[in-house]
Amino acid sequence: MTGAARDVPEHAYVPGQTARHAEGRFVPICATAQLGMSPAQLAQSEAFCTGLFYLQRGYFWEAHELFEPVWMALEEGSEERRLLQALIQLANAQLKLRMQRPKAASRLCIMVRGLLEKLTGARVMGQDISQIMARLEAVEARAYGEL
Repeated sequence: MTGAARDVPEHAYVPGQTARHAEGRFVPICATAQLGMSPAQLAQSEAFCTGLFYLQRGYFWEAHELFEPVWMALEEGSEERRLLQALIQLANAQLKLRMQRPKAASRLCIMVRGLLEKLTGARVMGQDISQIMARLEAVEARAYGEL
């Protein structure tokens, strides 16, 4: 599915600020990540690809929702699972900034940095780790600037 054809939520959910999405709103997309799929298959799943799409466009809560089933399907202790955990926490950090909670965001950034620094590959699940690190640094700068 191309970015233009993706199912874009009517709004980004921000706890305490915007309405929560309808129950089950993301179930069909989440269902594309299944236990037993290889990391390569999961990297091509609609859950992962749409999660990345949402993360880039400021749908942080939604990205987390889509990344979670991918994370759960990956082997414990694997590079891929660490990457997903880092992406989930990076989305959470950005959501915390939007909620005006820079201390929480900075704590999450520390967690994300630790996860990314444990990755040995330059690319994991097709993602350039240096680009994710650059995004983290931008989030850290905002978080520490708001403290």
